[in-house]
Amino acid sequence: MTASTQRVGVLGYEGVEALDLVGPLEAFAKVQTGGQRRYEAVMVGLHPGEFRSESGLVFRPHLSLDDARGLDTLVICGGAGLRVPDTNAQVVRWLRARAHTVRRVVSVCTGIYALAASGLLDGRRATTHWQFAQDVAARFPKVRLEPDALFIKDGAFYTSAGITAGIDLSLALIEEDHGPRAALTVARELVMYLKRPGGQAQYSEPLRFQEESGSRFGDLTSWMLVNLAGDLSVEALAQRTCLSPRHFARQFRSAFGQTPAAYVEQLRMEEARRRLVEGDGGIEQVALAVGFQSADVFRRAFERRFGVAPSLYRRGFGAEPVRGALPVPTLVTKSRTRRAPHQSQRRAAR
Repeated sequence: MTASTQRVGVLGYEGVEALDLVGPLEAFAKVQTGGQRRYEAVMVGLHPGEFRSESGLVFRPHLSLDDARGLDTLVICGGAGLRVPDTNAQVVRWLRARAHTVRRVVSVCTGIYALAASGLLDGRRATTHWQFAQDVAARFPKVRLEPDALFIKDGAFYTSAGITAGIDLSLALIEEDHGPRAALTVARELVMYLKRPGGQAQYSEPLRFQEESGSRFGDLTSWMLVNLAGDLSVEALAQRTCLSPRHFARQFRSAFGQTPAAYVEQLRMEEARRRLVEGDGGIEQVALAVGFQSADVFRRAFERRFGVAPSLYRRGFGAEPVRGALPVPTLVTKSRTRRAPHQSQRRAAR
């Protein structure tokens, strides 16, 4: 490890969630400058010996938790094994004794069961996997749990939602250390669909759509997301699903409780919000990229849905991308409200 290399320890144990462990390790290991790695990413075990993940994968740690010295960052992975009292107690003891020696402490998914039990999150904002949010809130009432967030930063403590959200948080930490270009380079190498900001909801509307839709509509949202600037009229969508426009519109509204036009606007607004947070281009560029005919039409639609101008939203929620660990605003929930499209948008997404 060179003087400029930061040492990141990713903690595993018997019964760890494998992706919680491997995702952050891979992300940090891929950060390079001039062919030299910027992080020394090490797998830390509770003990020197091997351990198995929930799915049965066998891991051999680089070092044990007692020997984990000189860590810049400690990542506590989730998994059923961490809810075993003895395992949990060992991690909690280490955190209480030595967390102050680490620049930042991270929990992925249900890794919060140890971090919260240590008391270090008392009074702080945090998040976890949506399936465990109610239990975590009941067990640790002093933690200000925000169950919808993808990841959150509060002081030296970072928490993320479940499984793949650990990669999103790792990218945010890389961006915090080395800038957005380094994080986006890793995201491309990992072939991620997009680098998600912390204010994004865990359970996305496109995923909800795919889960609830039948086979005829199953791939429609994925196609819509990569064609937001194109023709998303009822006629175009109906053609892709081999239905007549009238029959398509009727089936869509019956299945999802909103018109195709309302759903198209919702997708466009969500993508616009992501681009604003990540600073991708000016307001007019964002507007055109997501399918609005002009910046003025986009501004009116954005203010109607989120109650704030795009420029103010970017200033308030995009200034510190973990920069990315934005507070989860009420705008997240408002974005799911079903509303009629603006008159100027009805022709493009009728």
